Amino acid sequence: MKIPARLPSVPLRSPWRSPLRGPWLTSVLGLVLLCGIPVLFLTGLLSYAAYNPNLSPVNDQTPDKGLLGFYLFSWPTHPYWLYRVNQGVHVTLGIVLVPVLLAKLWSVVPKLFALPPVRSPGHALERLSLLLLVGGGIFEFLTGILNVQLDYIFPGSFYPLHFYGAWVFFGAVTAHVAIRLPRTLRAVRGRDLWAELRTSRTRTRPEPDDRSGLVSSRPAEPTMSRRGALGMVGLGSVALFGVTAGQSIGGPLRETALLAPHGRQPGSGPNGFPVNKTAAYARIRATDVDDSWRLVVRGRGEEVSLSLPQLRQLPQHRSALPIACVEGWSTENQQWEGVRLADLAKLVGYAADPPDVFVESVQRGGAFRAAAMRDNQVRDGRSLLALRVNGAVLSHDHGYPARIIVPNAPGVMNTKWVGRLSFGATVPGGQS
Repeated sequence: MKIPARLPSVPLRSPWRSPLRGPWLTSVLGLVLLCGIPVLFLTGLLSYAAYNPNLSPVNDQTPDKGLLGFYLFSWPTHPYWLYRVNQGVHVTLGIVLVPVLLAKLWSVVPKLFALPPVRSPGHALERLSLLLLVGGGIFEFLTGILNVQLDYIFPGSFYPLHFYGAWVFFGAVTAHVAIRLPRTLRAVRGRDLWAELRTSRTRTRPEPDDRSGLVSSRPAEPTMSRRGALGMVGLGSVALFGVTAGQSIGGPLRETALLAPHGRQPGSGPNGFPVNKTAAYARIRATDVDDSWRLVVRGRGEEVSLSLPQLRQLPQHRSALPIACVEGWSTENQQWEGVRLADLAKLVGYAADPPDVFVESVQRGGAFRAAAMRDNQVRDGRSLLALRVNGAVLSHDHGYPARIIVPNAPGVMNTKWVGRLSFGATVPGGQS
């Protein structure tokens, strides 16, 4: 019996054949992310602090945050535009960096699918850190974008998920930078940026193989230069900036904010500025805000019940303040009119130095039906229980008959359809 000759082994062809991939391109993209991600992390921490999360469990239901809350402080009311700028930078920068993140992932995809997946214990640790880096980055950017679009399709609450995801991602970024930064800087210095930007497609050549696993051993013909690749990424970021930033900047640019959630502009007139959650969404019934509505004010064992006409008879004050939301959108300054929170605290025994206040809404649907405000927010003379805006009675979508408006507070903390204020109590059912 004749034994057939052994067929020669043929090495598997790698599907990753782009001649653009290499340490230099990956390093350039990495340095751009290295400039942007710390800004995202810092503005994210400030956004978290703006909720005054130490007023638990009302404002923050994040379990077991432990030492991760070390940076927290009483959120200031000055300057009144701080949260608006912070959140605008956080959301806009996060969206602008999406093309850079995708290009970075494309540039390192050969390493993500390298075989064998694990070669040694040290390599296993490296792969684990890479998993946390890539997975954490995708998770943070994806949940952030979904939150901007008000699409809460992920399981659980966005608030703790994004919080813990940020710590995992930033920890992985820190470890990755500590290990890779010297190599990254060498790769960037190894090629002249301006020379690369002048190199056409026909003159584009693969980078020298440095055993990094990024350079293809069988590169295909280039269909684009590195200049074109970087230009495409940059153009994508500029385009995303153009359709996002207007929601924070305001004015005529608001019309360019195509990525902003739809249906927030309730028309023209005094109440014709953006609203996040409508009265219908919050399941506000006509009987909740009709003539039988009363504001209940509690504190120091006292309780006062006030009708809307009685509130209007109290001293009225005005504040020019914007509304800024965690999703990145904000309004221009609106002219609010109502009763100072400090004056309402006086009705229940706090003639001086009013304490924290627990605010409850009559709404039934959605999150943040209650919120707590710090004493420094209550004391600020611009902090109102607003009854009017821009010279008109509040619309139902803007919180009729009464809503909170506090300088430099996230929009969701400016509770609408207020039914009860408990001074000196920052937990449900608590009493001073």
